[in-house]
Amino acid sequence: MDPQQEKKHITAGDAESFTTKVLTANGVPLENATIISKCLVQADLRGVDTHGINRIPSYMERIRQGVLDAKAHPSLKQITPVVAQVDGQNGFGFVAAHMGMRGRLRWRAMQQALDAGMMSLVFTNSSPALPVWGGREKLMGVSPLACGAPAGKEKPFILDMAPSIAARGKIYKAARRGEKIPADWALDGEGRQTEDPNRALEGVMLPMGGPKGSALAVMMDPADVGHFLVAIKPDLFMGLDDFKERMDYLYQRVVGSEKMAGVDRIYYPGEIEQITREERVKTGIPFVQAEIDALNKEADKVGLEHLVVS
Repeated sequence: MDPQQEKKHITAGDAESFTTKVLTANGVPLENATIISKCLVQADLRGVDTHGINRIPSYMERIRQGVLDAKAHPSLKQITPVVAQVDGQNGFGFVAAHMGMRGRLRWRAMQQALDAGMMSLVFTNSSPALPVWGGREKLMGVSPLACGAPAGKEKPFILDMAPSIAARGKIYKAARRGEKIPADWALDGEGRQTEDPNRALEGVMLPMGGPKGSALAVMMDPADVGHFLVAIKPDLFMGLDDFKERMDYLYQRVVGSEKMAGVDRIYYPGEIEQITREERVKTGIPFVQAEIDALNKEADKVGLEHLVVS
């Protein structure tokens, strides 16, 4: 195996501590840095490496360019007894989403609702990277949506997806690791399918399900970034225990349904990520050397010790 592609493991605690130090050294208040670090490391633990601490170099570059306000403190305004508006002040979305969910409430916000025994719907937007169906220009954002519902004895329902075939972060990840991407993920700058992640980043992502994914992207405006978070109390409609019992039944019905040929196991939405989290809590989060080098380069810029790997 190429030594550059060999996976090295970092504990969640070390990853969180390192990330918090880099953020605070770049002007992020400690309280906010702690929220951001927890969100990023939780993404890594769940196997969503595209949205974990590998994002730190790009976030720090945005701070240096003045695009992102490191010191921003979101403000919350109560509009009605059940609606609150949070102004993120051009800071980190993690902090604004945290305040929005905490104030009366993509995955951290959804997890807050689950922990409180609530259902959730989460929508956000992103910079243009997706064409409308049949087009080739960056017109719509790859704007993810998420849904969560708690269960009783079984695993909760967790859906977190973008309207593209693959998350844009997966293309960045492939570029970092020198890997090819499937030809149906994106178009290059000339509007042709490509397996080269760098050429894909010059072009556009492709919508999942053709016109269906495109329509989902049209439903949400491209960034200037905003988030829409909904927390729903199940016990407004039925007893919470009854609701959880129904969710347990749904889980059992889904994973126990008859399998097609060649399939060993059927997974519930969000279950693979929950299994991955259980494994990575024990074994650590895997990184290749190029990713570790990029993170340590940020440490060098602010005089911090390097990330410890095992």
